[in-house]
Amino acid sequence: MPHREPTVVGIQNFNAAEDAATLRAAMKGFGTDEQTIIDILTSRSNQQRQAIAQAFTHEYGRDIIEDLKSELGGHFEDVIVALMRPAEEYLCKELHHCMEGLGTDEATLVEILCTRTKPEIAAIVDAYERMYNRPLAEHMCSETSGDFRRLLTLIVTGARDEEAGVDAERAREAAQELFDAGEAKWGTDEEIFNKILAHESFAQLRQIFEEYKNIAGRTIEQAIKAEIGGELKDALSAIVECVENAPAWFAQRLNNAMEGAGTDDKALVRIITSRAEIDLGSIKQEYERLFDKTLLSDLQQGETSGDYKRALVALLGPA
Repeated sequence: MPHREPTVVGIQNFNAAEDAATLRAAMKGFGTDEQTIIDILTSRSNQQRQAIAQAFTHEYGRDIIEDLKSELGGHFEDVIVALMRPAEEYLCKELHHCMEGLGTDEATLVEILCTRTKPEIAAIVDAYERMYNRPLAEHMCSETSGDFRRLLTLIVTGARDEEAGVDAERAREAAQELFDAGEAKWGTDEEIFNKILAHESFAQLRQIFEEYKNIAGRTIEQAIKAEIGGELKDALSAIVECVENAPAWFAQRLNNAMEGAGTDDKALVRIITSRAEIDLGSIKQEYERLFDKTLLSDLQQGETSGDYKRALVALLGPA
């Protein structure tokens, strides 16, 4: 499993009041100093940004996010506001947005819910109920259906077992169960796939997938693609790929967001801002390995421009 290398770690000798004053000056009067906003907010950790927001309110009696929104626009505003929200609150807003209105953006549900650890999911679930006064599981159940809904429900209700260590014997049994539920029979028992992939820890799943290869002679990923369809296939594949190499999965998503006609700016902003303090450095390395070009070069050649591009590039860290 590749180690997780962030690109944003915050700064030493951090002074929230000083940063708040600099940001206030950058927004006050005629015109806005966008570069100063980029320089400060892309180099501070989320915890430091929350301290800046508190200092800003304390000093000026104003909400820094509202001030930033009134000064900035477009996708540049999206990046900066994403950085200013606590991580789990930002992801809750993205989840809410992808389920509201006509139709549901299942790809975003998969990206946020199938790739996170149990503690990360727990923080999102708590924040969602606080922000929208309804449980995330309830909202999600009204917007999804079938085995896909059952898998996501297991994930958000905290079914994943993060406590136990890796048990090789249990891994062999689970691998056999998966084989029997899929390739070994006519039709597929999706419930078994859901149960195992939503319950076991990522470390245990890694062991199960190894054992599966020994039993079936091919990877669990190949089996899922052959046996299962639709959104459930995408969700189970995301879990498998993130267990094996999460940075590679996110690198692929970023490439998808920039390839073809039009850029998927929402995905681009969400992945780069939400992974910067987790594994964006590792995602950059995987991007280059997979596509034989750098994430930086694709961002610079893509449709992004101006302050929006500068903010994303700053979050990528040194080339």
